[in-house]
Order: sequence, then C-alpha cells, then structure tokens
Amino acid sequence: MKWSIHQLSKYRQNGMPIDTQVQLDEVMNRNQDIRAISPVHVKGLCTFGASQMTCQFTLSATLTLPCARTWEDVEYPIEIDTVEIFSWIDEEKRGDEDGDIHYIDGDVIDMKPVLEELVLLEVPMQVFKQNTEGQMQGGKNWSYSTDEDVEIARKNDEPKLDPRLAALAKYFDQTDE
Repeated sequence: MKWSIHQLSKYRQNGMPIDTQVQLDEVMNRNQDIRAISPVHVKGLCTFGASQMTCQFTLSATLTLPCARTWEDVEYPIEIDTVEIFSWIDEEKRGDEDGDIHYIDGDVIDMKPVLEELVLLEVPMQVFKQNTEGQMQGGKNWSYSTDEDVEIARKNDEPKLDPRLAALAKYFDQTDE
C-alpha cells in the first residue's frame, strides 16, 4: 500500500476509498508469538488537505497464537478501528508534540509499517484455547497440578519419619530410670 503524493491529488475532491487485502507476514518476524496471520482486510476512506492525508479505516485479520496452557494453536480474530494522519510538510514546520502524525520523507506514502504496528499492538499477552482447563498432563521432570490437587495430596500424605532419625525418636520415648 504505497502511493505517490502526486498520484493522490486526483482524490482531493471526494477522497480515496480503500477496500483491499494486505499480507503482513513481517509481523511474525517482529513478534515470535505470532505463528501465522491471515491476509489483513483494510477498509476505509482517506481524505486530503493541503499537506496531509487523513485515513479512517478498519483492519480485520486472524492471528494464530500459542495457547498459554497447552501450546496448541489458537485463532485470535482482531478488528481495529483507527484514524491515521500522514503529513508531508517541511521539517521546519513540524511540531514536537505531534506524536499522532506520521511524517512522510520524500514523495511516497507507505502505509504498511503503520498497519504492522497496529496489528502488533493488538497481540495479547496470553490466549487460552477453549475447554483446556485442567488438560495439562505434564512432561519430562515436571507436572501440572491445581491447588485442589495439592491440598488433597497434603491431607493424604502422612508425615514420614526420616529413617536416619528413627533411633533419635526412640531416645526421646524412653523414660528416665
């Protein structure tokens, strides 16, 4: 999704509608938790001023992420509504507090890095596959147990005496004669 500023001048009157699919495979390199991403559907409208383009659009896609319990694939749909402003004014006129504006160097507007950032911001810390509660089995040198399992095991286990200290226990049982 690259456009020349001169190419966009023909849309100055009515704006430029956007309805396209974009493949953003680079997000998988930037966030290793993303195992796959469907083509991102971008739909919206861009309007133009003297030295800026304002785009109001909706992104929708499906991310494949690992389940935090079972490490299986989970499909996580995202839908992002956003307004992005691209400006091509001179560097002298730029303000320091204009953090929401994407300044363009040169004559080409590339929307792909902005779309990638928007998708990366939507990745959750953890996702859980449905109906996986308590399905952890364990692995080599580790096991999974719930708080209830630990409490039941504590009640069932009798305090065991260390065999090395068995003779010492007999010593205290003797009465002084």
